Amino acid sequence: MIIQSNSAEETFRLGEKIGQEAQAGQVFCLYGDLGVGKTVFTQGLAKGLGIDDTVQSPTFTIVREYEEGRLPFYHFDVYRIGDIEEMDEIGYEYYVYGEGVCLIEWADLIKEILPDHYTRIEIRKDLEKGFDYRDIEIKEI
Repeated sequence: MIIQSNSAEETFRLGEKIGQEAQAGQVFCLYGDLGVGKTVFTQGLAKGLGIDDTVQSPTFTIVREYEEGRLPFYHFDVYRIGDIEEMDEIGYEYYVYGEGVCLIEWADLIKEILPDHYTRIEIRKDLEKGFDYRDIEIKEI
């Protein structure tokens, strides 16, 4: 399914809707270039889970935990990992195979350890359709 977004607000609302429908144990893998709106989408997803904290990309910490929503939310940004073994060191399996909701940015960098089933979300710009326009493709893997 491809959804068209014409603004950051629409991208946020899509994330929020997905967060409202998210189930325990669900994993979302988020793909897209820098500046496409991954953080905005993630903030919406967190809001949909009932999380009011400020959600920021965990670029330097790899994972941020948010426990106050209807389900725990684990937000990964693996852009800066140097070795796949770093994921073991932070307890990756605890998060991904647990009862919370995981969102992994730059998941292609750890594809060999992704679970068998996850939701792939790719956000793409199309500048011919406007600066704020995005195609958001959602696919169950």
